[in-house]
Amino acid sequence: MDSASQLVWGMLFGAVGMGFFVYGKKQRAIIPLIAGIALCVLPYFVANIYLLVVSGAGCMLLPYLVRI
Repeated sequence: MDSASQLVWGMLFGAVGMGFFVYGKKQRAIIPLIAGIALCVLPYFVANIYLLVVSGAGCMLLPYLVRI
């Protein structure tokens, strides 16, 4: 983590990802479960802040756009 903004965005996406993960596990819904795992792991692999925000927002929108 190079900057404070990357740390804050990572914590935000991790918290939302944990919520999606718990919801997906309790409801046995695969899309929120996968989105939650992706949001929790994403900040570890993406170093660019702009790419982190765009990909995190995309992962957050995924359960609302894809209904299975």
